Amino acid sequence: MDNEFQNQTPPTEPVQPQQPVYQPNYYVPNSPVQGETPLSVGEWALTLVVLMIPCVNIVMLFVWGFGSGNVSRRNFCRAQLIIMLVSIVLGIILGIAFGGAFAALLNGVANF
Repeated sequence: MDNEFQNQTPPTEPVQPQQPVYQPNYYVPNSPVQGETPLSVGEWALTLVVLMIPCVNIVMLFVWGFGSGNVSRRNFCRAQLIIMLVSIVLGIILGIAFGGAFAALLNGVANF
């Protein structure tokens, strides 16, 4: 058997090394950020319990929303702050509109 391998002629062309397998580097939307682990159910429950405490919730929304913490919690807190801001502005606008309408109604009844 060894004679078979000895009698073979070497290849005339040099053997090219095999190219490495190409692995595309593309974004997968549902994959966690590298180095970022998702919050567990217990951590989410604790987050929601802390956000139920008056006055502490606003402070913690700013701390978690603009601090260096978990990305999911940070995005949640920022979204919550935006919703609170929109609700306050909408409440002020509706309060002025209904207050003006109520004042006009009272003014009309008083002059009747």
